[in-house]
Amino acid sequence: MLHSADEFKIEDVNDVFQQKLVKRGRPPESLTYAPLEPAAGSTVKQKITLQQGIPIEKAREIVKLVKNSKKKAQASIQGDVVRISSKDRDTLQEIIAMVKASGLWHRSYSLRNYRSN
Repeated sequence: MLHSADEFKIEDVNDVFQQKLVKRGRPPESLTYAPLEPAAGSTVKQKITLQQGIPIEKAREIVKLVKNSKKKAQASIQGDVVRISSKDRDTLQEIIAMVKASGLWHRSYSLRNYRSN
């Protein structure tokens, strides 16, 4: 929650907050902003939510995309993570490229490829 005397100062505070996030390795795109609300006196406040993991709607779309691709890969949602498994590392790389090209991929999501053969 950000509090400030006016709308312009809250934007400055938000800029400093985003710079601190970037220093800690979190992309600013992972923030969700609520509209400005008037607070006590002539001040304003704004609620900010930090998104961790993949939202469930996006996860479902990614799983649907993988299943419709007819590749030999299985996709499952595990909490806020989408796990895609396959016997072949090349198939996993194709799936990663396909998800990135589909527009479902966001810069704040991370990839881990555990396949080592």
